Amino acid sequence: MILLTRLNNKSLTVNSDLIKFVEQSPDTIVTLITGEKIVVRESVDQILVLIVEFRRLVLRGLPISWDSSSLHRPPASPRNSEPESGS
Repeated sequence: MILLTRLNNKSLTVNSDLIKFVEQSPDTIVTLITGEKIVVRESVDQILVLIVEFRRLVLRGLPISWDSSSLHRPPASPRNSEPESGS
């Protein structure tokens, strides 16, 4: 499930498995496999990031302290994971 925002600023939780396609024209329109269309504030790119992050969470398994607000913000940028050299 991903958290999106309607044009009237009301939050909406959408089952990302039901999304058929997302288009920008100029507003973002999410079309579900049922044919229902939802106009949201998020861009197509933001929605894609939310879907990918949600699926990563599902594959990893949700931590006990999981908070749904984490699905509404973009993931943190990756940090340099190389150990510091001890010269």
